[in-house]
Amino acid sequence: MAGISFSQNGLTPFQQLLGHNKDILEKWVSLENCIYSSDTFSAELKEQVRRTLAFHNGCEYCMAKGAPSKNRTDSRVQLAVHAADLSSSKTHISDDEINALKEVFTDSEIAELLALICFITACQRFGALLGLEASCQI
Repeated sequence: MAGISFSQNGLTPFQQLLGHNKDILEKWVSLENCIYSSDTFSAELKEQVRRTLAFHNGCEYCMAKGAPSKNRTDSRVQLAVHAADLSSSKTHISDDEINALKEVFTDSEIAELLALICFITACQRFGALLGLEASCQI
């Protein structure tokens, strides 16, 4: 059960929690649409990053959608998931880790990947802080 009531604003349980402030909800959804509509990264990469972060961020709602795949063969997906793992335990990525990212990603892609990781983390932490669970019904 979520820690606060669901608002009338939003389409998902997450959005209805955030929807107590309609302005924030609208801008949040707009940023989410921008991030997820980008074709820089594959849907698989984004989903594996999301799944990885769910378990680091303790979001029951997101964890219920499944664990990250153990069989990742794509080097971009592997490195993106590694960056997600790093972000969960460090506040700074070392030069060596950035250089490893640069072997597979452009600077623009690194910036977008880290923005994706930070956005997903913010969503999941919000859900976790309010106790959003997979069983939460709106």
